[in-house]
Amino acid sequence: MEPLVLLNALATRLLFVLHSLVGVWRVTEVKKEPWYWLLALLNLLLFLETALTLKFKRGRGYKWFSPAIFLYLISIVPSLWLLEMHHETQYCSSQSEGIAQNTSRKEDFNQTLMSSEQTNGADDLIETAKVFVNNLSTVCEKVWTLGLHQTFLLMLIIGRWLLPIGGGITRDQLSQLLLMFVGTAADILEFTSETLEEQNVRNSPVLVYAILAIWTWSMLQFPLDLAVQHVVCPSSVIARGFSGLFFCQYSADLWNIGISVFIQDGPFLVVRLILMIYFKVINQMLVFFAVKNFLVVVLQLYRLVVLALGVRASLRNQSKGQKGEDNCSGQPAKRGLLPRGRESNSKEGLAIALQASSVTSDDCPTTL
Repeated sequence: MEPLVLLNALATRLLFVLHSLVGVWRVTEVKKEPWYWLLALLNLLLFLETALTLKFKRGRGYKWFSPAIFLYLISIVPSLWLLEMHHETQYCSSQSEGIAQNTSRKEDFNQTLMSSEQTNGADDLIETAKVFVNNLSTVCEKVWTLGLHQTFLLMLIIGRWLLPIGGGITRDQLSQLLLMFVGTAADILEFTSETLEEQNVRNSPVLVYAILAIWTWSMLQFPLDLAVQHVVCPSSVIARGFSGLFFCQYSADLWNIGISVFIQDGPFLVVRLILMIYFKVINQMLVFFAVKNFLVVVLQLYRLVVLALGVRASLRNQSKGQKGEDNCSGQPAKRGLLPRGRESNSKEGLAIALQASSVTSDDCPTTL
């Protein structure tokens, strides 16, 4: 096993586990219930996946799917759900009070560091860590939740970049996938921040559940690598006709269209339209992103029609070429349709022969 592959595999999964533990710690701070630490047991699945990957795949990834990303979603998404469903949000103080509190916390932290430098003991390091954690816990809940959402999406992109590449994807395809993830993550973050901040949305638990469900559904595209996979079509698949050639030749484009229409832009458009039409939640950013989702869905469907017409045209040209070859191969058999006497003596037979030769000469290529 290569040392760099082993290092990337272990370091990336360790980052996933640490970020998940931060989310669980925040839930316990908000809910004031220690049994929420049981959510940390979900990381055992990631430890099991790490052991199996190191044993059977030598640290490298799988084709078309990333189990590490999927298990990371399982470990962190429940914590984000609980934080978003916590209605008793902590009041964020004004800017002046926040500056004063930050200054006092910095002074306490600096004094603790100076005392730890004088004693250089393990107990003082523990005390320093406690002070640091206490300072973090005083940050208001809204800022914490938004920060976890932002770092969560960044971890998905960075983690997918650091994970060792499997046998089914090249570095060029990985770069395309990461660029897609950047745009997708920005849209997802805007979706959750703009909708869940509305007071009318917060007053309806059912609507909050629906938005979080759509958000969780959109997360399922990150473990998939199907949108950049290019498959070489065998002759047996091409011989099946339109459906075989269409689904094989444009499999990556079809996955990209399906993910956009059914996993991200389509559901996001439905939610935003419901907010504007039924719940009367209208603002400038909501209208802009609703129009953006609508344009993306329409353009993806337009691309689907263009791809289908292109495959149909190629099959039509292929069938015409085969018919032309059949006519050329049957040309010698058409000669001598008239008897020898009539073909040589009759002017009518000569005209028919000349007409047939001119038709075949136009349709079939001549060989020298």
